[in-house]
Amino acid sequence: MKVAVIYNKQTIDPADVINIYGIPTMEHYNPKTVEKVAESLEKGGHTVKIIEGTMGSIEILRSFFPKASSGAPPGIVFNMAYGIQGHDRYTHLPAMLEMLGVPYTGSGPEAHAIVQDKVMTKIILQKNNLPTANFWVFSSKDDTFDDLTFPVIVKPKMESTSMGMRVVDNVEDLSDAVGEEIVRYRQDALVEQFVSGREFAVGLLGNGHNLEVLPIVEFVLGDPDKIQTKSDKMSNPIEKVCPAQLEPEKAEEMKQLCKRAFNKLGLHDYTRVDIRMDSKGHMYILELNSMASLGKTGSFVAAAQAAGYTYETLINKMLDVAVVRNFGESAVRHADKSTQPLHTLMRGYLRSHADSTVQSLRQICAVNTAVRNVENINRLGKIISKRLSHLGFSEHLHRQFDLSDIRYFTNHTRETNDVLILSHLDTPYSSRDFAPFRETKLKLFGTGVTESKGGIAVLLSALQALRFTKKLRHIRCGILFTTDDSLGGKHSASIISEYALHSRRVLGMKWGDMDGGIVTSAHGRDDYTIEMHGTGSDDRPTVSGFIPAVCKKITSLDKLSTEQCRVMVRSLNAQTSYGGAPDYASVSVVTSYTTRDMGDDAEEKIRRAVKKNGGSANSEAFRGTGRKPVLETENTKKFYNMVADIASEIDVSVRAAHRLVSSDISYVSSDIPSLEGMGPLGGGFRSAEEYVTRDSMLDKALLLAMVMHRCSSKENRS
Repeated sequence: MKVAVIYNKQTIDPADVINIYGIPTMEHYNPKTVEKVAESLEKGGHTVKIIEGTMGSIEILRSFFPKASSGAPPGIVFNMAYGIQGHDRYTHLPAMLEMLGVPYTGSGPEAHAIVQDKVMTKIILQKNNLPTANFWVFSSKDDTFDDLTFPVIVKPKMESTSMGMRVVDNVEDLSDAVGEEIVRYRQDALVEQFVSGREFAVGLLGNGHNLEVLPIVEFVLGDPDKIQTKSDKMSNPIEKVCPAQLEPEKAEEMKQLCKRAFNKLGLHDYTRVDIRMDSKGHMYILELNSMASLGKTGSFVAAAQAAGYTYETLINKMLDVAVVRNFGESAVRHADKSTQPLHTLMRGYLRSHADSTVQSLRQICAVNTAVRNVENINRLGKIISKRLSHLGFSEHLHRQFDLSDIRYFTNHTRETNDVLILSHLDTPYSSRDFAPFRETKLKLFGTGVTESKGGIAVLLSALQALRFTKKLRHIRCGILFTTDDSLGGKHSASIISEYALHSRRVLGMKWGDMDGGIVTSAHGRDDYTIEMHGTGSDDRPTVSGFIPAVCKKITSLDKLSTEQCRVMVRSLNAQTSYGGAPDYASVSVVTSYTTRDMGDDAEEKIRRAVKKNGGSANSEAFRGTGRKPVLETENTKKFYNMVADIASEIDVSVRAAHRLVSSDISYVSSDIPSLEGMGPLGGGFRSAEEYVTRDSMLDKALLLAMVMHRCSSKENRS
């Protein structure tokens, strides 16, 4: 199941909200705790993404979770978001998720609103005959109450984690304390009868009849008049005993009080109840925390461990009870806890190194690798060479005349590769078209990022994950980086073909389509240059009709297109003049076709069209670079089915796709299973706005690593 762990940072980033307005949230989970929760869920077999809870969360969830119509298992949010600012902050994320139709762990907005408001909590407890200390609400330090008796404890009415708590025993100190609370927290102050005695925390986990009460935690106060302040909890935790030393009858009474409070307040899935018990054994519910702390030193975790949970099983149990509540018992999938699946280990590694992957992509995109920029392409090649040498790969250079070096890497000495990875270092842009790397929460932009650079970053991450899991050494891997993709691969074609002949399978690292497309077939492509020359004439008093004739010729070429064979005019450069100077035009034409026969037929039609109705102009067509079509063979289908099975196991969406643009895969023999599109999902191909999606960097790296691992298995080597 896909699980989005949503949390909030400690400080407000103005880019995350429309305005900074109202009371800022003072509660936050430690980022290390968020990471630990995510790791625990991954060990439970789930696909996990950590998301910051901001106004951009909706789009991230939209791209991460499966669509309802896809038939895939639904996603769920593991809620660790306390909110950003304003009142009733616990309610903000659950309310938004309910609006979007996204299930989540923990209580709903109405229950969060009640328990965050300590006054409302106490009113409901009293109305249901549940014991809680007497209280008074102060809106001003000058408020007075005839029935108030000391000592009392002063606290803000809508904060948690013991913020601002203070015990006072006289009117003057009470007035000072109330005034400070109202100014500091910008809300009413709750003044509560102080209960001298022992203090307990009771964790609950589940719903309805399946509500589990965890072993009771007692805080060793030493002094019955002592309280736990926020600083105590954060920097000097009071010693805890679990299970608490209570008479069985008292322990059962306390558990039943907590269960009744949980249900009467409408809570879901989990909570922590704080209780004080006086010297006579009378119990008083202080408050309920609907966002139970998951820090490893917290009372909720301590109680769960006393009940026999590990941290990992506790987190997955919290998820399970929410899944059962939302989808029913059958939706709960329990992973085998004896050994963690390989994809779980690799996903955890890749997610924890996601920032490094983006930084790697940033470094790669910073190099302007226009095809004729030999120095820069070689510089990028050396950067990648250094990275691969650390992973145990050796390098062989193919020196090129007037182009950058083609680089081949291998991590073995056998004759045959289990898998050959194809990518390229060059991009088709001139220096003036170079766009620097930039990023948003969802997308990564930069020149060449869809063409190859996103795929290179994915490849490096996949190799790192394989080394981390000690699987890379068992894979006979070849990696070929060409430097003339922009020129149709005409110089590297024979090199690609030769290395492919010594490989069992071939994978191309160009971008994947946004719907998860893995390319199993592609159109072929030919480039043509049509040159037209007019004959100068001394009797021309004005500009000739040469350019209109050229336009007529272009129109005739455009009419050659069919559904399966497209003829496209890419550019026109023409000039004419007064007097006897010759007229000249150069037209760039591209054909795209499904079979070689169609390409040959298109070539014949182009040549006839060029010669037809030439008038006084001399016209000729020159065929330049081209790639043959990639046909979907039975071997390719079997290879794709293997990839699709792996993708299903690791919860990554893929589909077989046909692409109108071919690639170096076209130079691989049809006998060898080959697929293109193993790079990240992206769009804007060959434009200033080309991009890849941030999430797909991790997903495609994991998919690539798992496919490479499967290619090395004994049954796939036979």
